[in-house]
Amino acid sequence: MRQLLDKHFSLPASELLRQVRDARGRTLELAADLDDAQFTVPLLEIVNPFLWELGHTAFFYDVFLLRVLDRAEPIMEGGDDFYNSFTVDHDDRWSLPLPSRDETLGYMRRTLELTLGRLNSHEPSAEETYLYLNAVHHEDMHGEAFTYMRQTLDYPEPQIAIARAGSLPEEVGGGPLPGDVEVPGAAFQLGATPDLPFVFDNEKWAHPVEVSPFKIARAPVTNAEFAEFVESGGYFRREWWGRQGWVWRAKAGAQHPIHWRREGTGWLRRHFDRMVPLEEHAPAVHVNWYEAEAYCNWAGRRLPTEAEWEMAASAVPARDGIEKGKRRYPWGDALPSPGHANLDSRRLGCADVGAFPLGDSAFGCRQMVGNVWEWTASPFYPFPGYLVDFPYREYSAPWFGYRKVLKGGAWATRYRLANNQYRNFFQPYRNDIFAGFRTCAR
Repeated sequence: MRQLLDKHFSLPASELLRQVRDARGRTLELAADLDDAQFTVPLLEIVNPFLWELGHTAFFYDVFLLRVLDRAEPIMEGGDDFYNSFTVDHDDRWSLPLPSRDETLGYMRRTLELTLGRLNSHEPSAEETYLYLNAVHHEDMHGEAFTYMRQTLDYPEPQIAIARAGSLPEEVGGGPLPGDVEVPGAAFQLGATPDLPFVFDNEKWAHPVEVSPFKIARAPVTNAEFAEFVESGGYFRREWWGRQGWVWRAKAGAQHPIHWRREGTGWLRRHFDRMVPLEEHAPAVHVNWYEAEAYCNWAGRRLPTEAEWEMAASAVPARDGIEKGKRRYPWGDALPSPGHANLDSRRLGCADVGAFPLGDSAFGCRQMVGNVWEWTASPFYPFPGYLVDFPYREYSAPWFGYRKVLKGGAWATRYRLANNQYRNFFQPYRNDIFAGFRTCAR
């Protein structure tokens, strides 16, 4: 526990109870409608067996919460041999004698009961709050992964109560949002500040980065804009692609975004298990970093760096550059509401890039949180003075280097995870995630 003594923020038990129940409820919703045949998934690098995925979420509470705080014995005998993602090789997860669906759900119930029991026993300390939130955020991440795995596997869209309830704000706008905003050069504090309620280790700490003046698009690249690149032969023109991107394109046989299909002179897009007309003003999604880079080269644009992206989202303009402080969200410091951003699977898909004007940043950039994750030009590296956080030491450190930083959050991202400082990170070839991009002027 000594390594948790720097934690300073605590939440009341009632709020943590709500968040734990909410995270677990969403996980169960994402799997409830799938039959046993659908639980049997092919061995693919970008998916996990669904039984393993469910058991792993429970295992995280078991190992990184209950065992840390209570020195508890493992809840499931042999669970460490099944669900530890850093000792169990990805491909081996298909051949493990995993517990049955009923046994897995029982493991999930037991970890939930013990977690809620702890919360009902006393008000949590700051150290305990951190561990509860860490487990909730981890489950939220796997909930989003469960969602895009359903897209990958051509399964029906998930049956999520918040989406079925039609609980959407009446006026969020729509349509395109062309043009750039200008951001002045300044010394920008990139990263998280110690006053934030929860911080991942790779966000520590805010440090000065000199950023030159730049222009950044008000909105992500739309399907209509990306279709122009496709229809110009962009996937077959070597000059638009970087060396690694061209190798990926040839190996994948890519001619357009992975879920697009030609119909006559137009395009369809696969949305889970059905084809829908391509939405012209929605952001291009399920495009990888290589595809984003090629589009930028074709368009005479470029991807923003991580510092540029976060500055456009967080900084507030001043007469002599930018104000000293920065915002936690593009619109300010208030938690996301349904009118600010497309989050939490309320729509089960993307909105037009012109929607959600209440979520604009101080510079006028829209949807910098929600709708689609946005690729940046920056590789995923630690910030100066990086230290691994206890107890989830493997969260960031194994992945530094090759992966690229994504910012902002997608429509399936939970509201409590998405903020300006959050650093997502994936391999540049990943086109299964809910990722798009916005561009900068060269």
